[in-house]
Amino acid sequence: MKRLIERSVEYVTAPQAADSKRARRGMSGLHPYSVRARLYSVFALIFLLVIGLGTFGFARLAEVNRVSEVIRNHWLRDTRILGDLSNYMSDYRTAEAEQLLATTPREFAASEKEIATLGATVARSQRDYEEISEDPSETLLYSQFDRQWVAYQAIATQVVAFARAERRRDGVLLYNTTSRRAFDLASDTLSRLTDQTVTKARTDTALAAATYQRARILIISAMLLATCLLIGVLVYITGSILAPLLKLAACMRAVADQHTEIAIPSIQRDDEIGEMARAVAIFRDNAVALVNSQRRLIEQAAVLEQGLDNERRLTAQQRDFVAMTSHEFRTPLTVIDGHAQRLIKRSEKLDPRDIAERGARIRSAVQRITNIMDSLLGASRVLDGHAVFHPTELELSALLREACQAHRDATRGVIISEEFSALSAIIRGDQKLLFHAFSNLISNAVKYSPLGSSVDVVARRESDWLVIEVRDLGIGIPAHDREHLFERYFRGSNATGIAGTGVGLHLVSMVVNLHRGEIFVESQEGVGSRFIVRLPLPGPEVTAQITSSRDAA
Repeated sequence: MKRLIERSVEYVTAPQAADSKRARRGMSGLHPYSVRARLYSVFALIFLLVIGLGTFGFARLAEVNRVSEVIRNHWLRDTRILGDLSNYMSDYRTAEAEQLLATTPREFAASEKEIATLGATVARSQRDYEEISEDPSETLLYSQFDRQWVAYQAIATQVVAFARAERRRDGVLLYNTTSRRAFDLASDTLSRLTDQTVTKARTDTALAAATYQRARILIISAMLLATCLLIGVLVYITGSILAPLLKLAACMRAVADQHTEIAIPSIQRDDEIGEMARAVAIFRDNAVALVNSQRRLIEQAAVLEQGLDNERRLTAQQRDFVAMTSHEFRTPLTVIDGHAQRLIKRSEKLDPRDIAERGARIRSAVQRITNIMDSLLGASRVLDGHAVFHPTELELSALLREACQAHRDATRGVIISEEFSALSAIIRGDQKLLFHAFSNLISNAVKYSPLGSSVDVVARRESDWLVIEVRDLGIGIPAHDREHLFERYFRGSNATGIAGTGVGLHLVSMVVNLHRGEIFVESQEGVGSRFIVRLPLPGPEVTAQITSSRDAA
């Protein structure tokens, strides 16, 4: 309809449109006062503002990172290495004492090995420290410590030699005098080096905090300045562009309401807004001519409305079909995916019989998809009133068992009990449509029941009828909804939060009617529901004929 109005406007405003085109030729260049030029300038300003703010922020962050990097890569490493050195030195001193206390060759060998290991560990930590570039004061203290540690190790070697020669008294005397003084001297030097390192690390930490605070203040100031500039830009755009456009929009609404005496503002402007104002004036002058063509537009709109209704009806049918297809395909596809994942995860552990069994299940699920496709085509014909009904003799217990197993495979944790194992009644019906109907009933029972609750499927023979019940402990159906339950597109008032299309029970009702059966529902809201399907059994002659044919086969 909008396109028809545009065509009518073009028809009745051809002369004025020519004048407007001539006016636009004069505006084709980028005039310095045009709206495009202003907007380009504003966008360029915002772009430069963003780039500038980002560059400024990155520069401040780089400064903070540079100061923090010194702490990370220098002082933190220094502190860690010096702490490790102190611990390893204490362990070395302890191992030296254990050498003197060793009473057996095994203890002596173990302590000697520990001394060698700790000596290598201390040396490795020293190499790690020497790889770091240090200040002259740290380098001087470390050199002093290194000499003192070497001297202590030489004395400790003499203590070990006394212990090895079983001169323990001389070793203990040397351990408590010269060795202790040498160790304390090296330990004190290392402590001074550690204290000096920690002091400088704290100084650089304070510097990093001050740098971060200064960068934070500068970035916030830049953001405030950018905000002020943006507010100024918004005020400028609002006053010079948006406000005139809103006035023109109000004028266009007034002209659309046939108020043709209204004055159009901004006609004298030499930019795009002035061009729009002149176009609105032309539209106002043509409003009367549009009224004359309204009758023809109404007739054409009626034709379009009818076509739109047809499109909506077709779209609704397609949506219903897609919803049913996705719902029905989910079960076998879940089975295929589960067995395929099982084969992949346990490919090295499965024996050929297990692989063959799972392959057979996958093929069965694929066959089920094929059957569902055929069933959905038949179901869509049922919903459209063009049912293709192919009744055959079938044993309903096998069909119900397949439907129950399909939903067990599709939904983990679902409990579906079957009470028809001894049932051997034969009925005459369309297997695909019946499977689709009972699958819908079981699916609804599972969907509207809490996880872990039981769904019961019961089948029994009553005189000349086969009675099938699907019971659940779900949310139930409100009393005022039950009389509309089997209507197409109807859904219960308490099922708004659960996915559904409202066509499943309608389809079930149509399938049962095709089989000259009956369907009832008993439900209590919050307690559960029971759907009862009654299907007629064939006469004794037909049953005998079917039984004899099966025995002969």
